[in-house]
Amino acid sequence: MAHAPRTQQDVLLEGFLALDTPEGFRAELIEGEIVVTPPPDGDHEDYIGLIVNQVIRRARTDMQFSGNKGLKLRSGGVCPKNHAIPDGTFAPLSLRLFRGAEPWMPCEGVAMVAEVTSTRPDGDREAKRRCYARGGIPLYLLVDRERSSLTLFSDPEDDDYRQDIRVPFGKPLPLPEPFGFELETSDFV
Repeated sequence: MAHAPRTQQDVLLEGFLALDTPEGFRAELIEGEIVVTPPPDGDHEDYIGLIVNQVIRRARTDMQFSGNKGLKLRSGGVCPKNHAIPDGTFAPLSLRLFRGAEPWMPCEGVAMVAEVTSTRPDGDREAKRRCYARGGIPLYLLVDRERSSLTLFSDPEDDDYRQDIRVPFGKPLPLPEPFGFELETSDFV
């Protein structure tokens, strides 16, 4: 029996899914590139903690948070299906989106993802932004340590977000519904 020829994309995706990364490391498949990152440093985790604390306390909609949740996202061009692991994923608690989810889940229902720049800041600024927009994730919050700023990308269409708001550390950042509050960033300085 003849088998259908496997494409380069199929081989790459199969190899990616079979990876056995060292403990604490994470692997992602972003726009046709396998990216392995080490565990985050303390400042990285501090920023995520500051965001999570405010969202849980202040959002108008009760939110559920997952750190390092694998998301399957649509591909762009010749790239295989992207597999990204945001630093933070938020979804309305009423959806119970994470309950029973596979390690790599679809992104339908996700309200916002958050990333803190680390060893590959351009990946967070460009490639991941495009992946999250393709996935239809309504909001992408980027904490850019090198630029001492936060950027909220919104209104995804095709390969990018049509709107963005950037504020320096220390200035509040308005988060639209379903969050509906200003994220205080004075502790980010």
